[in-house]
Amino acid sequence: MTSTRYRTADIDGFKVFYREAGPAGAPKLLLLHGFPSAGHMFRDLIPLLADKFHIVAPDLPGFGQSDMPARETFRYTFDNVAQVIERFTEVIGFDRFAVYVFDYGAPTGFRLALRHPERITAIISQNGNAYEDGLSDGWTPIKAYWQDPSPANREALRAFLTPEATRWQYTHGVSDPTTVSPDGQNLDNFYLARPGSDDVQLDLFGDYKSNVALYPAFQEYFRTHKPPFLATWGKNDPFFIPPGAEAFKRDNPNAVVQFFDTGHFALETHASEIAASIRDFLGRLR
Repeated sequence: MTSTRYRTADIDGFKVFYREAGPAGAPKLLLLHGFPSAGHMFRDLIPLLADKFHIVAPDLPGFGQSDMPARETFRYTFDNVAQVIERFTEVIGFDRFAVYVFDYGAPTGFRLALRHPERITAIISQNGNAYEDGLSDGWTPIKAYWQDPSPANREALRAFLTPEATRWQYTHGVSDPTTVSPDGQNLDNFYLARPGSDDVQLDLFGDYKSNVALYPAFQEYFRTHKPPFLATWGKNDPFFIPPGAEAFKRDNPNAVVQFFDTGHFALETHASEIAASIRDFLGRLR
């Protein structure tokens, strides 16, 4: 059993908290979480992979134990989040690595791939979208805010920040909700309840339109570079639906697409199965 270390990196004055496990000389694997979580979402996955891979799972800026500076001093955009994570990989010496992306981690990781394709050895996307095909009707109120960023449309999005909404994200599409631990969602709700966190998250909801605008660039990257690609998808995800997973094969015909009978937070119920897929997928690249 390889132990996990809990560290903090100074990224040009920005504190990034991260989990690290696995042998230093092993193939590198960067894990990027999504909304409204943090690196703790990988608590079950990391021990299942740490014997073969050098794993790092940072908390994104404004999430978990990483810094959440005031909005007046740090603009919460996905470009800025990706810039911090790009510098983070440089500071910790992750020069070439596979990347696991989920939810917000996808536009973060795909930006890293666009900027430095030579650094990316493979991509694992677990419900990490890059196609309009993958956006469900659940995005309707967020799209309304993109089109009209009025106070009323912004206020309507606070419904996504409640404990009930977090619980729903974890359990929707899960055949037996009693198999979903309360630990992850309770930590998420703790972080969401911090003063100022709500407006940080609302800013990111608004800026998600920048990710959709970059979908054609992400797709061109897949076509041009054809990175080894594994999509492991909770098929009952209420936000990122199965056509988004299948779409990767349009631009990268060698992409492997797997569906699991679960929801958005697939690791909560299928960590062992997803770990086995990753071990097999990355093992064949050596």
